[in-house]
Amino acid sequence: MLDILVKNLGFAYDKDIILSNINMEVKAGTFVCLLGQSGCGKSTFLRLLAGLEKPTSGEIYVGNELLKNPGLQRSMVFQDSGLFPWMTTGENIMIALKQKFKGMSYVDRKNEAIRRLKDVGLDESSFHKLPKELSGGMQQRCAIARAFSIDSPILLMDEPFGALDAVTRSNLQGLVIDLWKQEKKNRKTIFFVTHDVDEALLLATDIFILGQAPSNIIHRCSLGGGKTWNINTIHTDPNALELRNDLVKIIHNEIKKKSSKKFETYKKGVAI
Repeated sequence: MLDILVKNLGFAYDKDIILSNINMEVKAGTFVCLLGQSGCGKSTFLRLLAGLEKPTSGEIYVGNELLKNPGLQRSMVFQDSGLFPWMTTGENIMIALKQKFKGMSYVDRKNEAIRRLKDVGLDESSFHKLPKELSGGMQQRCAIARAFSIDSPILLMDEPFGALDAVTRSNLQGLVIDLWKQEKKNRKTIFFVTHDVDEALLLATDIFILGQAPSNIIHRCSLGGGKTWNINTIHTDPNALELRNDLVKIIHNEIKKKSSKKFETYKKGVAI
């Protein structure tokens, strides 16, 4: 079980500052949703947590160790599933298992891949199919199965349902929550990037809102296990509605504030 500590984190592309002075403490087993408008640095922050980018300033600690490189303690699910198109779905899962569990036999890897596919609602025939033979929703199910199969304590999800239809998206939201809740003793820490407030309310135990770039955390709320709503009641539960309105207002006020600054700069004749 690994707590995560982010200290004074900053990141820039050349002279463009994307993230500035991000500070965060996340306990192991927390389901974190990162909210904010497109371009605010949510995905960049996730890539920093994955070790795919290096901070310009500040530090990230996983457990008590300084994060320096990608590692098998963190698995990632992307918006496009990230499956190797020349491999069957079963092979996509098995190659991840081979990397994580060096001593696992071929038969055991195959059985584990089939078990994980069934966990996400796919039958055994999916094991032999190429990604192109599956719908977008089925591909994402495979990506989730692969991420859970290597049993990393930290799972990073970058808008994994953003390109899916509403029904498939709702089904996969429920799937991720169910898989996360099943692991009672060693529950994964999940970081989930979204721009959808309703999705964050359904999934998260903790919500962080990032402001516009150069971005930092402008709001945090902790829901813990005290939520009383679900997919059937989120639009009628008064507590959910009140919190939703508050979060939307915070995001919109941030956009208005940035827009106002840009307009004032324009009036002074300075290039934006």
